[in-house]
Amino acid sequence: MKIINPATEELIREITEDSALTVQSKYELARSAQSAWGKVSLEERIACIKRFHDLIEKNQESLAYDLCAEVGKPIQEALNELNGARTRIRFFIENSAQWLKTTPIRVDGTTAESISFDPLGVIGNISAWNYPYLVGVNVFIPALIAGNAVLYKPSEFATITGLNIAKLLHEAGIPKTVFTAIVGDYKSGEAMLDLPLDGYFFTGSYKTGKHIAERVASKLVPVGLELGGKDPLYVTDEVTDLKQVANAVAEGCFYNNGQSCCAVERVYVHQNVYDQFISLFEKEVAALKVGNPMDRSNQQGSLTRPSHVAFIESQIKDALDQGATLLVGGKKIEGKGAFFSPTVLTNVNHQMKVMKEESFGPIIGVMKVKDDTEAMNLMNDCEYGLTASVYTSNQERGKTILAQVNSGTSYLNCCDRVSPYLPWAGRKNSGLGTTLSYLGILTFAKPRGWHIRG
Repeated sequence: MKIINPATEELIREITEDSALTVQSKYELARSAQSAWGKVSLEERIACIKRFHDLIEKNQESLAYDLCAEVGKPIQEALNELNGARTRIRFFIENSAQWLKTTPIRVDGTTAESISFDPLGVIGNISAWNYPYLVGVNVFIPALIAGNAVLYKPSEFATITGLNIAKLLHEAGIPKTVFTAIVGDYKSGEAMLDLPLDGYFFTGSYKTGKHIAERVASKLVPVGLELGGKDPLYVTDEVTDLKQVANAVAEGCFYNNGQSCCAVERVYVHQNVYDQFISLFEKEVAALKVGNPMDRSNQQGSLTRPSHVAFIESQIKDALDQGATLLVGGKKIEGKGAFFSPTVLTNVNHQMKVMKEESFGPIIGVMKVKDDTEAMNLMNDCEYGLTASVYTSNQERGKTILAQVNSGTSYLNCCDRVSPYLPWAGRKNSGLGTTLSYLGILTFAKPRGWHIRG
């Protein structure tokens, strides 16, 4: 498999892919090793993860360089991702023990009742390329702490980073048979679906997630799907500093080139402030610097998948053909690399693909609305339900709107953020199951009820 730098189109490395035979072999080794790993004390398993955390910090410059070269994100964003991953890992280090320990519930006469937790067993983690550290640690860190063995398949667009993760985990004390990287494209993933795993956890598109759920349904094991989004944001006419809001919205739309499941993908603005907002927003987006991701002065790097350029172009054409106005950007930047200018479309509506289907790129449609009811109805007019945002100086107004939007995460006066203390769970086509928070710790364990009499 050839690993190509999407910004320079240069070959980084060639790596041997796993076959169905090697995937099966790695599974058998993981199955034989899991029982012993599950018997290692919880304290020692957490200590291994603490060493992994420290190794990320020690090697962050080289790790960020590989991440930048492989996926095309700016080097500063790569460093930010590593820092964010360490924050999440610390959450699991500090909070897992209290949720996985055996807990007395009550005494019913002569019977003592309690709950303990067992590992699921051997799980499969088919991960994503857009934030390989951040989405990865949501799964494999709590899974390892809970005593599971993990077959970890990084995206083929983030293979080097996936191998770096495996190397540091092994250096931290996780046995090689307990955390094993599976290298390859969709064929390696399909081979994993054929295995008798005890859980499947995927981050990626709705289409692939649905395929995975259908493929493994008969096994009756846990399936966690962190899928896409078409996340809406509404700017009300009660905003103290509209310029600051325009800046925040631009970051929410275009951070990591919009290649985030929780990126802002459609914007609604109250008619009373629409013209002023558009003027400010246009300036913010037009000022974004696009170029060599290794140059720290650039805010936008290359798209990770060169093939996605055509998809973005198709959404733009569809919108313009139906009467949208191109305010900023709208085209691939000439020269090598999959660089695309940050794009803003106005005069959009819900007949246009850019307002209905996931873009996952540097493109946003901005729509004028007459009131909160119209905004709320449009925010719900979507097959996805990951996050939703409202900006308003009237907190009660914002909460009232957000409570009526069917999404797993609600943002009031912020957007595009994730906290390890809160659950990450999609609704509708945005996924199944939960990662992060104490719920995301318990995702990777099986509860056992105890009824004990002397």
